[in-house]
Amino acid sequence: MAKSQYSFKTAVELSKALRNKQVSAVELAQDAIGRIERHDGKVNAVCVRDFERGLAAARAADAAIARGEHRPLLGIPMTVKESFNVAGLPTTWGFLPQKDFVPTEDALSIQRVKDAGGVILGKTNVPVGLADWQSYNEIYGTTNNPYDLGRTPGGSSGGSSAALAAGYGALSLGSDIGGSLRVPAFHCGVYAHKPTFALLPSRGHTAPPAPPIIYERDLAVTGPMARGAADLSLLLDVMAAPDPLDAGKAYRLDLPAARHASLKDFRILVIDTDSVLPTDKAVRGSIDKLASHLDKAGAKISRSSPLLPDFAASSRLYMRMLLSFLAATFPPEVYAGACAAAAALPAGDNSLQAERLRGIALSHRDWVQATVARSRLRAQWRELFKSFDAVICPIMPTPAYPHDHEPDQEQRRILIDGEPYIYTDQLAWPGIATLPGLPSTAIPTGFAPDGLPVGVQIVGPWLEDRTPLKLAELIEHEFGGFVPPKMFDD
Repeated sequence: MAKSQYSFKTAVELSKALRNKQVSAVELAQDAIGRIERHDGKVNAVCVRDFERGLAAARAADAAIARGEHRPLLGIPMTVKESFNVAGLPTTWGFLPQKDFVPTEDALSIQRVKDAGGVILGKTNVPVGLADWQSYNEIYGTTNNPYDLGRTPGGSSGGSSAALAAGYGALSLGSDIGGSLRVPAFHCGVYAHKPTFALLPSRGHTAPPAPPIIYERDLAVTGPMARGAADLSLLLDVMAAPDPLDAGKAYRLDLPAARHASLKDFRILVIDTDSVLPTDKAVRGSIDKLASHLDKAGAKISRSSPLLPDFAASSRLYMRMLLSFLAATFPPEVYAGACAAAAALPAGDNSLQAERLRGIALSHRDWVQATVARSRLRAQWRELFKSFDAVICPIMPTPAYPHDHEPDQEQRRILIDGEPYIYTDQLAWPGIATLPGLPSTAIPTGFAPDGLPVGVQIVGPWLEDRTPLKLAELIEHEFGGFVPPKMFDD
């Protein structure tokens, strides 16, 4: 079956075609299913297929459209990250002992997607524990980048980004604590939005076999992924709103409008590299080209500012707070060994690697002091956003790298312009938005000379998610966006 004219359309475009009766929801679902069946043997993005229920949802959507109903996602084919509970489908987070865990109820976000008419065709692959920028595990195998099968699609939402790039539906759901929405979007040339912290409820996005109750999870968020910038807002608005079992008893969501509607009105700080973790020539060149385009379009571009919080200090703080949170689930023997290693660190070692080790051993007293430092950081960002509307900066230092499954990630290395750097130091760039909890929209900006996608993140003010999302839309309209991989020209 040949690629249809709808295979790589955005959700906004598909909604219009559905309303105009140019295509049916069943036809869209069948097209996406056909693509999965033809191509996913190579990509391995969709680890759990749910075609029968997906087609039933598509038929229901066609009937609803025929009755004149309008819902935000009505009839749109999509996937969801394996880590979201979907009733009747396994949720493993890549943990082999949990391969048979099947939740009986949908995550709140999944329920909202279904209520909005979304047609879920399957779940997408993840790394073990959602703890890598590569997406592989013993249950489902390795997911490959559709632009180069020998390279990572990113992680931990790597299956979702690969599915979008391969044309397996117009939307997907992901999550992010160390760049897990933005990094795979960057590596696969698609879009993603890390919302303001706690903007989206996380009930049902929990590691098995934990019950789907409301947990307080520091730094972690869920969010939308898509092939078009406007689609991010479409899906965000479906997912966002307080949990009715919790804050929703008293609070309602009312996000402020985007600060501007035209590129020429935006004040943008553009950062292309930093000595904490340099970016390579391809990434720098792409950012510089975008800055030049924005300047010519009339936006007010600055390339530095004393208002920008100290990147080295905030990166060290992020490493400590992130690993303090993650270490809570470490096996006792791993935790004890890390604590002993942290105690042996020289006092003057302030490398990012050392800070991660210290974070594992962080006492509650030290964590409270770290939260005070984070509060000061948030105040600095508030001050910056009085003078700027958005900060454009890197997501990762290099385009997608070859698969590397060395078990100890601290022993892995990436090459930046030929020089080796510690793999896990890549946390620094996603952390620029994660630590203060700021919204950040990942957008594609083209390709490196070797044909691999590159992109940037647009960091916005606290709870002003519509501002980076709007800027992403304007950039896409003015300069272009997603370009399908050539291997899917069928």
